[in-house]
Amino acid sequence: MSTFQLGTFTVNRIGFGAMQLPGPGVFGPPKDHDQAIAVLKRAVELGVDHIDTAQFYGPDVANALIREALHPYPAGLALVSKVGARRDDEGNWTPAGAPDELREDIEVNLRELGVDQLAAVNLRIHNSDDPSAPSEIDHETFDRQLTAMIAARDEGLIGGIGLSSITVEHLKHALDRTEIVTVQNAYNLVDRSAQPLLDMCTERGISFVPFFPLGSGFSADNPVLGNPAVKQAAADLGRTPAQIALAWTLAVAPNVLLIPGTSSVAHLEENLAVADIELPADFAP
Repeated sequence: MSTFQLGTFTVNRIGFGAMQLPGPGVFGPPKDHDQAIAVLKRAVELGVDHIDTAQFYGPDVANALIREALHPYPAGLALVSKVGARRDDEGNWTPAGAPDELREDIEVNLRELGVDQLAAVNLRIHNSDDPSAPSEIDHETFDRQLTAMIAARDEGLIGGIGLSSITVEHLKHALDRTEIVTVQNAYNLVDRSAQPLLDMCTERGISFVPFFPLGSGFSADNPVLGNPAVKQAAADLGRTPAQIALAWTLAVAPNVLLIPGTSSVAHLEENLAVADIELPADFAP
């Protein structure tokens, strides 16, 4: 299966994540503005129809680059953003999950991207100890957040509601109130702690977008890229370890949507080529 449903959009299962377009630490302008624009244009040329972004990437940088490169947007392009966090002047991640903050940040994303509606917006549950890790559910707070997201959807600002950095309990609670079209959580061949959440999404036909599919770093000792089975398969197939890790993640379930990010056209093309990789039957990272 090469496509999957993302709300009202049918998208290719390999999209593009804009997180690496800004400067180091996802903060400030890109090192090479023209290269960032070229990556976005090339992505769409190669069939990418799902771009994941956020106002707090930069902040403001990723959205501005997307608009500069691609507006007016091609038909069928699903622009997905997220709310629930902001950046301070030093680049620190801060929570912004109050209902009025969620609404304000949805509207900021719309203005920056130059659209009347986003395909989906993910409500990110902020964990002050680890921004990428799920927090335990606070039912009262979560209900207020869901009410704000439902209002934005019902008013046509967003096409669907997504959730990010959540637990199974968050998803169960949300589904008792409304439709959820996508879930984003950390997941890769080393960290499979979100497997129960992925299984639940698969059973219910909800797209699952793994972030950090290559691990949270890209150094030689990265436990994903340095995995012996990954390195061996890469050598045997004439591919890069990153391509093997992405191909494995794509094959985990039919509802997985990849959004590998890069600021390099060459890496973009490598990432989009993983759909053609057939891993050995005995591949067991």
